[in-house]
Amino acid sequence: MPVLSRTTASLAAAALSLSLAGPASAVLPERPASPPADPAADRAANRAANRAADRAADRAADPQQLLDRLVERTGFPGVVATVRDADGRVRTFTAGTSDTTTGRPVDPDSRVRIASNTKMFTATVVLQLVGEGLVDLDAPIERYLPGVVRGGGNDGRRITVRQLLQQTSGLPDYDSVVIEAGGSLSAVAHTYFEPHDLLDAALAGKSEFAPGTGWGYSNTNYVLLGLLVQRVTGRPIGEVIARRVVEPLGLRDTYWPRVGEQRIRGTHPHGYVADAPGAPWQDITRMDPSLGWAAGQLVSTPADLGRFMAALVGGELLAPRELAEMRRTVKAPGFDAEPGWRYGLGLARYRLDCGVVGWGHGGDIQGFETRNLVTDDGRWAVVAVTALPTGLDMLADVSRTVEQLVCDAGE
Repeated sequence: MPVLSRTTASLAAAALSLSLAGPASAVLPERPASPPADPAADRAANRAANRAADRAADRAADPQQLLDRLVERTGFPGVVATVRDADGRVRTFTAGTSDTTTGRPVDPDSRVRIASNTKMFTATVVLQLVGEGLVDLDAPIERYLPGVVRGGGNDGRRITVRQLLQQTSGLPDYDSVVIEAGGSLSAVAHTYFEPHDLLDAALAGKSEFAPGTGWGYSNTNYVLLGLLVQRVTGRPIGEVIARRVVEPLGLRDTYWPRVGEQRIRGTHPHGYVADAPGAPWQDITRMDPSLGWAAGQLVSTPADLGRFMAALVGGELLAPRELAEMRRTVKAPGFDAEPGWRYGLGLARYRLDCGVVGWGHGGDIQGFETRNLVTDDGRWAVVAVTALPTGLDMLADVSRTVEQLVCDAGE
């Protein structure tokens, strides 16, 4: 699902349904022994060949060329990216336009909605509370939120805090339910949601699998974790994230929007959505991010987000025991357009083409998509585009750009 989910696969699949479900090609009568043509397989092969060619070209490109090419071949209105190389040099690059009406260029200091990257912040706070003995990773969520998780085969007495963090709870995702009820992304853009509204929408559905027996991305898990933090600390989740993560790291451009706040403070590009591939971009910069809450509400810059990831992986925010738990991963099929991802406790792992391991998350929300990776040697890259992709190829292009930036940063 496009909003808040790590991947926009559902949106892309819907957008591409007509092109992928076309009629099979006719079999030539003079070659009856030939198998029927498979248009989908042919298109997949062509896309794979194009990706290989793109990667070969990207290896010869510098960061600015990579971003220019990303905008040119995808049609995203704009992009801003920050990269830290192996020597510790941090640079920001932009391409495209900040506003399709005026053509104004993207500002390097642009703030964007970072959506599901918020999960890394929420997970960090939960694991800090684990380290302080206030939360037990393997205790049922029922201990902290008695009676909250019930219905549709969902039972908080059988779901642990660890399973919520690792997306192995089996709880259904609320975002598709909420958006389908509203009719479209735009229709719910200005709706304010209380966290329990989101839970009610999710828990009206059946569990996807028994807790601990599968993996399935669900924003519902992180709404429950936000409520857990509030119950344990007695303070709002946004305030706790600010006090425990944002302020200690000096992330001056990262903030938790206030209740009802729909604008983005400070310098920022416009954010866009389109109803289908090739459809006009619609400005959706002003929107209510409460649909994300502890799963996806934060606003930040690529530079701040990169610093946060480096601090997290570098051990500045968690004790060694809790960081090790965060980095224990399971297979995460469908997490991104590219296969091979694994998911820890709010942190994902991916082995790049250049052989190094990257850690990150990424996020999607109305108007913005962000992809990001950090390596154990301190390299990182964060790329934010100013629209949701309308196809899987667009999504994959963003992810490949991040990967190339990180690989090149080590050379």
